[in-house]
Amino acid sequence: MDGDGFEAWYRREHPRLISALAIAAGNVGVAAEAADEAFTRAFERWERVRVMESPGGWTYRTALNVLRRRWRRGSLERRASSRVDVIVPAEWSSEVWDAVRRLPIRERTAVALRYVADLTTEEIANVMGVAPGTVGSTLHAARQHLAAALAPEQESEHA
Repeated sequence: MDGDGFEAWYRREHPRLISALAIAAGNVGVAAEAADEAFTRAFERWERVRVMESPGGWTYRTALNVLRRRWRRGSLERRASSRVDVIVPAEWSSEVWDAVRRLPIRERTAVALRYVADLTTEEIANVMGVAPGTVGSTLHAARQHLAAALAPEQESEHA
């Protein structure tokens, strides 16, 4: 049984969700668990979820809620700061990835949802449970932090 398009939707969205969550969480295994939980819930509610304006947005939000519960317990937050292997966009250099993983969790999450999951500002706002303006300011702050982290070292012109 396909669940009226669930399987095709799942195959298209699942890898993107894991990639976005891996960047936000800093751990592929944890991201996969949260994604799987979110897709299980989506399948259980597929008749309602499939007619939503953004089934993917609902799934991202559900997955982030799963992660948040883990963060509250403290175990994930300690691991998120350690270096882990995650699937990042091929065009991201190791320097970019290192800078992204050092961002505060909220900025890292917004960056992952925008640039990996390719969600709109409104979808990100819905997923993160914040106002669209907050998404804009969070992404702006993230870009500023990334620009500072990736800027070439300033050398003194004359000693």
